[in-house]
Amino acid sequence: MFEARLTMDAPTTASADNGTSGGGGGWFGTPPQPETTPNGARPPSDGGQADRRLAENIGMFGERPRVPPQRAQTAPPGPAAQDHTPPPPPAQQASPDALLIRRTMAEVEPVADKVTSYFYALLFVRHPQLRPLFPAAMDTQRDRLLKALLTAAEHIDNTEVLVAYLQNLGRGHRKYGTLPEHYPAVGECLIGALSKYASHIWDQAMEAAWVRAYTTISQVMIDAAAVDQMRAPAWWHAEVVAHDRRTPDIAVVTVRPDQPYPFLAGQYTSVETPWWPRVWRHYSFASAPRSDGLLSFHVKAVPAGWVSNALVHRARLGDVIRLGPPGGAMTVDHTSDSGLLCLGGGTGIAPIKALVEDVAEHGERRPVEVFYGARTDVDLYDINTMLRLQQAHSWLSVRAIIDQQGHIGLPDAVREFGPWNGYDAYLSGPPGMIRSGVHVLRSAGFPQERIRHDEVEELLTVDG
Repeated sequence: MFEARLTMDAPTTASADNGTSGGGGGWFGTPPQPETTPNGARPPSDGGQADRRLAENIGMFGERPRVPPQRAQTAPPGPAAQDHTPPPPPAQQASPDALLIRRTMAEVEPVADKVTSYFYALLFVRHPQLRPLFPAAMDTQRDRLLKALLTAAEHIDNTEVLVAYLQNLGRGHRKYGTLPEHYPAVGECLIGALSKYASHIWDQAMEAAWVRAYTTISQVMIDAAAVDQMRAPAWWHAEVVAHDRRTPDIAVVTVRPDQPYPFLAGQYTSVETPWWPRVWRHYSFASAPRSDGLLSFHVKAVPAGWVSNALVHRARLGDVIRLGPPGGAMTVDHTSDSGLLCLGGGTGIAPIKALVEDVAEHGERRPVEVFYGARTDVDLYDINTMLRLQQAHSWLSVRAIIDQQGHIGLPDAVREFGPWNGYDAYLSGPPGMIRSGVHVLRSAGFPQERIRHDEVEELLTVDG
């Protein structure tokens, strides 16, 4: 077995962080969504250097694909996500390195838990100085590495998609205190774990392919973080200024950031509380950007949810939390006049409400149809707000779908209305609702490119 004998080159770009922030998402966290600035444009880039770097690395990525990235966010590969994975890149000759990397991933995927556990064991034994950057409990962290690698492997021949993914990953990792010198250590342990669990197919060629791949991947992330440092902090401090308990386990939490926080309606952020350092969870913004700069989140406390229980049951006025950068591409295209078909389940109504406010603020009169799903009347905790919006805007229709017996799901209820020609679909809620909703829409002939939702893998850490 080869044990990462090839040298991991040190990164060539200065760090985008001062190293004082806490870690917690690991080096390959769940994939962030493409970020945007308040006017809908992409943040400043590196002038296309990342695209050129990946495109020039033919050994890793092969021919540069000609397919633009999907706007709709998709789930990670796997049987549960078969209806909403992105279309494959155009048929082309896969590069030798791509074939070797995919062969490795196919080999280790059945033992993903063992690979990730061994990776962290190697990392913390060989580099104990990195352990404080991670949360005390690693239960929510363990499986993210392999899922992120599977995502990268899925798009390994699609440079445009992969560059956007890696750049967002690099920007998002600034809040963890990730430094350029951390990357070689991580790469060494990653390849050590892969070589152990793919030992009967591992050879020098496969190891060399992974070294080239990881070196390129890490450089793109480091470059993106360095560019991001020039436009935004690694994190924001935010004071709790309102705490409205809507139900015994749902609270609307409003905070005031210590400096302007740019985001778009429909996006989300990561939140860390002072009671669980280095543990971050994702929550959608519950309103469009406000003139007073305040931000609101709908939080549901879930069993064993460290952050959600702290925000619902422990947070008080004056408490200070930390926010990561905004993410998510479930935003409104204001250059289009398409209608909006919005499905919001549970606290998933929060970003739907933000989208409605966004359309209203832009003075548009495009039709917006909102389906608000809940198991009981009590779970419709924000129905009065939605009905007030409906009363104020003639183009808005709000339908409450209550499923007390668990027989009629929110996506199925959408079948009774329509047709939805000329509409863009927006889905927000539990992962199961997202998956079934996408399936219903696709089976009804809804084009994939007109279905928008946050990454299902990312949703698994929402409300945690």
